[in-house]
Amino acid sequence: MIRFKDVSKEYTTKDGALTAVSDVNIEVEDGEIFGIVGYSGAGKSTLVRMLDGLEAPTKGVIEIDGTDIAKLYGHKLRVQRQKIGMIFQHFNLLWSRTVIDNIALPLEIAKVPKAKRLARAKELVKLVGLEGREHSYPSELSGGQKQRVGIARALANEPTILISDEATSALDPDTTNEVLDLLLKINKQMNLTVLLITHEMHAIAKICEKVAVMDSGQVVESGTVFDVFRHPKEEVTKKFVSEEFSPQQDDTTITLDELIKKYPEGQIIRLVFHGPQAELPIVSDVIKHYPDLKISILAGAIRQTQEGALGSLDLQFIGDEAQIAAALDYLQKMRVGTEVIHHE
Repeated sequence: MIRFKDVSKEYTTKDGALTAVSDVNIEVEDGEIFGIVGYSGAGKSTLVRMLDGLEAPTKGVIEIDGTDIAKLYGHKLRVQRQKIGMIFQHFNLLWSRTVIDNIALPLEIAKVPKAKRLARAKELVKLVGLEGREHSYPSELSGGQKQRVGIARALANEPTILISDEATSALDPDTTNEVLDLLLKINKQMNLTVLLITHEMHAIAKICEKVAVMDSGQVVESGTVFDVFRHPKEEVTKKFVSEEFSPQQDDTTITLDELIKKYPEGQIIRLVFHGPQAELPIVSDVIKHYPDLKISILAGAIRQTQEGALGSLDLQFIGDEAQIAAALDYLQKMRVGTEVIHHE
């Protein structure tokens, strides 16, 4: 288990003290895929450096299986680091080495005999789906293939923890999904604890079981991915969730502004569905029960999480206050999450 207990990190700058991380408490169970999401400057990478022993917390304790990482030095720290695999946004491959030589590099540094490290590298080539490219150089690979090499290299020392630090940020959407599927496969096949550091809520929704949302060095919200997506509480979390469910935000905003001007008496409602509700004709039922209510669909999406489907639908309700209130009450009785996001 990974535990961050009341962890803070301050740096001294010419302008005074800078707090990068403040009173963070996170627990990651063995074999879990845990996401840490936040925008640039939220403190995510600082947490990773402290977990890997590259920096020590100013306050608090970071433990892996009960071991205080900040108290390890020299050989003990090197042994601990071998239990943590790292994959990065920009791959960090050696361009003068082939795929198999890049994968075997950590074993070479650890002075593992050549025959043994070659055998392990071949196993990993197969695991990440790079058969036939063993002797290719990084310049001959696509971005997704380079990241697969990075993942295989991170697994060379048979770590118990795999940290993905913005590993999909430089990839296109299809390749991102392929890499995320690979991480999910590795997690299940090897029972490996995966810590996913990202600013992409799509990655969190696709493979993580739990998530911590960071903002300005603090964890502002945490819980299961399903619950955080269904009931985001903090503004930064709502923004992440909104971006995931409304990728064409500019287009939606233009349409929203036009409808508000045309029907100022209307209300903009966001519905959140989960599980079997995502497959029910909710809007049709509302129209049948309240035929005088006019409904315009603005935007919608369904995403799969590890706990099931989660959907979001933005609607404009046009009618008198009593009708709209009755429709909202009906939706809540059907256990559909509702939020009024605009009301004159």
